[in-house]
Amino acid sequence: MRNLIFKVHAFRRMLARGITEVEVRHVIEVGDVIERYPDDKPFPSRLILGWREKRPIHVCAADDPTTKDTYVITVYEPDSALWESDFRSRRKR
Repeated sequence: MRNLIFKVHAFRRMLARGITEVEVRHVIEVGDVIERYPDDKPFPSRLILGWREKRPIHVCAADDPTTKDTYVITVYEPDSALWESDFRSRRKR
């Protein structure tokens, strides 16, 4: 597994939302990429959906191809008002 580097924003969100580093690592390792952001800078990023028991978790992460580090940008439990029931696609506005 790549080295995880938590951006300050992600770390604060994890603390506020009661999401652990173990849960984030699990989502990155076994979750499904549901969106890709190829134009993000400095590295393309992706949104990953994973589950810890019955709890859905979204992790936005980006890989540095040079160092092989994975930057964790943000982490949250998706809001059912904004996401379809499978938490894979956004609700239409």
